[in-house]
Amino acid sequence: MLEEALALHRAGQLVGARRLCRKILEAQPDHPEALRLLGMLEAQRGNASEARSLLARSKGVHPESAAAYAVLGEMQKTMRRYDSALASYDHALALDPGFAVAHFERALTLHALGRLADALSSCDAAVALDPAHAEAWNHRGCVLGVLGRAHDAVASFDRALALRPAFAEALANRAVALQAAADKTAGGADSAEALSILDQVLAVDPGLVEARNNRGSVLRELGRGVEALAEYDRALAQKPDFAVAHGNRGKVLAELQRYEEAIASFDRALALDPRSTDALVNRGAALAAAKRHDLAARDFARAIEIDPSVPAIPGLLFHARANVGDWEGYDEAAQRLVAGARGGKRTATPLVMLSVTDSARDQLACARTWVKETLPASPSPLWRGERYDHPRIRLAYLSSDLDEHAVAYLMAGVFEQHDRSRFETFALSSGPDPEGGMRTRLKGAFEHFIDVRDRGDRDLAALIRERELDIVVDLNGHTQGSRTRSLAWRPSPVAVTYLGFPGTLGADYVDFLLADRFVIPESLEAAYAERVVCLPHTFQANDRSRAIGRTGARAEAGLPDNSIVFCAFNNAYKITPAIFDVWMRLLAQTEGSVLWLVGGRDALRANLAREAGRRGVDPARLVFAARLPYADHLARFRLADLFLDTLPFNGGTTASDALWAGLPVLTCAGEAMAARMAGSLLHAVGMAELATASLADYEALASTLARDPARIASLKATLARHRDSHPLFDTTRFCRHLEAAYAAMLEAKLSKSSGA
Repeated sequence: MLEEALALHRAGQLVGARRLCRKILEAQPDHPEALRLLGMLEAQRGNASEARSLLARSKGVHPESAAAYAVLGEMQKTMRRYDSALASYDHALALDPGFAVAHFERALTLHALGRLADALSSCDAAVALDPAHAEAWNHRGCVLGVLGRAHDAVASFDRALALRPAFAEALANRAVALQAAADKTAGGADSAEALSILDQVLAVDPGLVEARNNRGSVLRELGRGVEALAEYDRALAQKPDFAVAHGNRGKVLAELQRYEEAIASFDRALALDPRSTDALVNRGAALAAAKRHDLAARDFARAIEIDPSVPAIPGLLFHARANVGDWEGYDEAAQRLVAGARGGKRTATPLVMLSVTDSARDQLACARTWVKETLPASPSPLWRGERYDHPRIRLAYLSSDLDEHAVAYLMAGVFEQHDRSRFETFALSSGPDPEGGMRTRLKGAFEHFIDVRDRGDRDLAALIRERELDIVVDLNGHTQGSRTRSLAWRPSPVAVTYLGFPGTLGADYVDFLLADRFVIPESLEAAYAERVVCLPHTFQANDRSRAIGRTGARAEAGLPDNSIVFCAFNNAYKITPAIFDVWMRLLAQTEGSVLWLVGGRDALRANLAREAGRRGVDPARLVFAARLPYADHLARFRLADLFLDTLPFNGGTTASDALWAGLPVLTCAGEAMAARMAGSLLHAVGMAELATASLADYEALASTLARDPARIASLKATLARHRDSHPLFDTTRFCRHLEAAYAAMLEAKLSKSSGA
């Protein structure tokens, strides 16, 4: 009867198992195994007091029973007292190291604690001792999936299903793992098959919420976010305390840019499972996207406390703190991120690395590791060397930023001025679709404007191939909203990275990087994975039709009328302690001067005010600008005297905006592309003398200019003349140079493909 009860328990038939245990205990009230099993069953029902009573009776028979401690652990785990449960399982295994069930339950507890590597070890121990333990094989697959080892996860689920072919949960998990395994090599996951498997599982067992959750994950992977959200909602209607589904729901909402709703979903997931690093990291990302960087930093720090091995979190924590001017341990943290990149570790995203170091080679190392582990190339390219028979070159721009965004402000004029006799233009828009404004302008700038938000990466790659697009220009790169992964299937003859991400993508399937000879000197081309194509004057497009609003009085912006105003409108995360040191010395040397910064939340203002005070500067000399509509933002640059750039991540659009509005920009050029952007702009507008080569020269020139208002006035007059006569803002000339580069890229690629 006990063996039958155990079999029923393993099969999930808890009522039958409980009935048999009661029957055994009627005949033998002190039967220890029946007491322990019934205790476990009562714990699973949430009947803690009855479970404790049964356990006490069991331990009274055998005080040092490993099984009794295992039941105690099960009770504690059911009540989410994971640390206590782990101690109980450890005690059980100290008494009986060969206790397979205790190893399995220990694995579940370690997983709940976020200790994935340890959980895998416990799963391995369980299946080594009991190779027929289907639940252990299934959970082993779940842990492997979270660790990113999708192929191994599939094999583990296969073992579970070989033991129990009707194991619905393992079948549902296998469907998701199959897709993930194919995606790891960009090999073309058969998502239709995965959905079909999950539909079969749900037809047999509509109440299996794990399968419904997994179906949502497949839909999310396909880019069908609204459908995925509905699936997660169905799962949660069945099981409101399903922490994983709450977390997955949050991920979809974040991808739909519904950040506050996403944060609420992550809050619910963490209330149910406070040690979920996945929920912590994703809530942190949603908070960061909502510009609540101080709270994001707390989540990232907590995730590191729980599991220091989670990829990319040290970099996200560094970035979040930098966004609010929290520089505690800044230099040491930056050094660890660089060391991680050099060691092939995914400690930071490529975007974060641009603000950590100006070493082009370290940025390349970071990007290569990132692509290898998250965006690998497909072994089966969709384009196989064909030369399309088109009367015009089919040119596509892939971007999530075709609305009120810096990239759109720079590129709008180029999109409009492409030579339609030579180029057939396509927009592949993966971002929001707001009404009016820049979005309306851009929709009119392309011959084909295609909304691809609801397409998964592989589906988007298939669209590129079906439309026979010759050149795809990725305007995102490694930035928020990126769809670079769709290029992993090599769907077009030419793939180009441009503008949105000022650095190498580190992906062998992206052919070219558009630059100029200043931002990427010939001696550093080897530090970029792509073939560098240099435009004649500057890498950066500009739209000379940008409207500038009314310039008000300084008093309206909170600025002094008769003092030097240093303007530093770059994003807060680009401000480093070293550059802030320079700025504070300039304020100290220049009587009455102020530093004008882009306003952030209270945490940023408080931290920068504190840092100024530490450097002997009155915090009142920091003036924070409110956000304004774009035309008015451009106009207020005219209230300042000198724009102070940042290093190692220069201003791009911000520096261009300042120059367009007539404000001289002072920069310091570093080594990598992101550290040389403003210098490129200054060369193209005929003001190369403002591009210094060291921070010492930068500080000296800023100090000299601050003491010489006449020279600043002369620089402004020169800039006003050069704005219309030099290449930087000549949109038409830039567009022709860009088109010549595109045509050369395509011909080079086709000639190489044909062996010519």
